[in-house]
Amino acid sequence: MSTPTPETPPKSPNDTPSNNQEGTADERVDTAPLDSKPVVDEAVAEEVPATDISLISGENKPRHYKVDNPSFFMQRGYQVLLVLGLIAVFFLVMVYQTLFGRIEQPKQMVTIEQGQTYYGLLSQWQHVPLFSATIAKLYIKSQVDAPLHAGIYQFPANPTIAEALQVLEQGEKAAMVKVQIIEGKPSKDLYQALRDNKGIKKEVLTSDADNASIAQALDLVGILPDAVVNSNDPIVNHNLEGWFAPDTYYYGEGSSDKQVLTDLYKRQQQALTKAWENRAPNLPYKSPYEALVMASIIEKETSVAEERPLVSAVFNNRLNKGMRMQTDPTIIYGMGSRYEGNIRRKDIDEKTAYNTYQIDGLPPTPIALPSAASIEATLHPADSEALYFVATGNGGHKFTNSLAEHNQAVKDYLSVMREKKAQTLPQ
Repeated sequence: MSTPTPETPPKSPNDTPSNNQEGTADERVDTAPLDSKPVVDEAVAEEVPATDISLISGENKPRHYKVDNPSFFMQRGYQVLLVLGLIAVFFLVMVYQTLFGRIEQPKQMVTIEQGQTYYGLLSQWQHVPLFSATIAKLYIKSQVDAPLHAGIYQFPANPTIAEALQVLEQGEKAAMVKVQIIEGKPSKDLYQALRDNKGIKKEVLTSDADNASIAQALDLVGILPDAVVNSNDPIVNHNLEGWFAPDTYYYGEGSSDKQVLTDLYKRQQQALTKAWENRAPNLPYKSPYEALVMASIIEKETSVAEERPLVSAVFNNRLNKGMRMQTDPTIIYGMGSRYEGNIRRKDIDEKTAYNTYQIDGLPPTPIALPSAASIEATLHPADSEALYFVATGNGGHKFTNSLAEHNQAVKDYLSVMREKKAQTLPQ
């Protein structure tokens, strides 16, 4: 009995019977008979799960296909369109806000000076959300083909720029009249200018009007001290001196004197209130009205802008020291129609309600129409200890701290005037 020869294991993984190059094709086929079944180790079969044939064939499993899947460039295009759409919406909102956004302000009269332009008014609408000055300028350029006319225009409450343009365009169609009030002139000159203006309708300044009737017609109750309202002095009684802002104005032809005077009063009141609220400390004035009185004196004493705070300082220092103001324009105003162009010694010695050589403190009312600059100077005097000033004869004034210096300045002034007089005498 022969002993079976043990099968030699393959020398490498490829040395399996199926890869043996020495075997013939027939031999390879015979190794797997058709009717034979593969021998499977039962232990191994229990450990390895059966393969699901559906995972291989795909049978009984529905297939899904992606449709309408945009390319990268199509997605990019949608994003660009979205951004452009948002920009367009923002622009349209900006256009709407620029033309129809409302500025918060009450119904009021607006003065347009000679030479002003439409573009100069745009700053009033800068606080409107999304307001664009560029869009506003383009709108004005497309809608307006004539320059802005000087005048007084009544704006409605909370106007849009489109509404304001409609109001301003009426200036081209309306005839305007000029009303000029010079700083330092008395209110009687203003009254007369309005009476003489044929384009102004007379409602207040009738031929028999006096201080009391004018104040009553303008309904300016409570702005004058009781001492002024109840005074027996015809110059003082109900005198509205100082309460009208001097300037050059343009009004529509047919405007009433009541409208003009009311407008000028409101402007002066606004200037006085603003300056009073921001006044310097330790001033001798107990009320805004007293400051208005002083502003009128400063306006009469100098026409040099930079001198106003110094003149204010002189009078401020005098009042604080209990000195009399001793200012010549108060003498003139107290004389009324009796003033003939010169102040004489008897005029200085005459005690009137206004003569500050003879009375202590301020006169009872202003003596002229003061400018806003003089009101500001009154409430913001220069830092100076000067107590005197006198004209130099060459323009302006000499300010001094002592009486001796003042007397010398007076001598210098008289010397200059003598020289000028000698030069003008015929040879």
